Amino acid sequence: MQQSGVPYFSQWETPGMTLPVLAEGSKALLRDSLWRHSGATTIEEYARWAVNVCGMACLKMILAARGEIHPTLELARACTAYGGFVVNELDASIKGLIYAPFVRFATDRFALSAETMTGVETSAIPDLLSRRRFFIASVNSGIRWPEREPPSKGGHLVLVTAASQGAIRFHNPSGHDAASQADVTLPIAVFDRFFANRGISVDA
Repeated sequence: MQQSGVPYFSQWETPGMTLPVLAEGSKALLRDSLWRHSGATTIEEYARWAVNVCGMACLKMILAARGEIHPTLELARACTAYGGFVVNELDASIKGLIYAPFVRFATDRFALSAETMTGVETSAIPDLLSRRRFFIASVNSGIRWPEREPPSKGGHLVLVTAASQGAIRFHNPSGHDAASQADVTLPIAVFDRFFANRGISVDA
């Protein structure tokens, strides 16, 4: 497959932060010198949110494909107002992305055509992308190491930009190196081991 031409953005402002985050948790992001580009007001706010914004990074890439650049945390705040994230102020936890409110947000704010989808067979993604330009797919975050067996499916979002009967191409907001970040191409059978059969189809 050729490269997608869709701009790539990590969910971290410094794309190389994935391995430190895996090793240390969100506190590693307190060392991200580019945090201000996220739209956060403080580095603490950035570190708290960045581990939760894979879906917002996917949206940022979709919008960038049509020439719009939006800071990731600005998207997250706006999506939260629609109920796309639930913020617990007592323990500072963040729950999301919640698909239905996200669809309303993307439709209202950016005039995107978006639809929540469940029960999606991996083999059906090529047909889906013949009708919609993008598919935000729920996968296990371990997809960055496709040779490993994931402990479960889902929990992380990637932006699928193309698919054939043999392979799936996607951008992974938490890839740990160039090969696992932009225009990653995996055989359908490998992608299937990580894919939770749900996601959001989007037409820009």
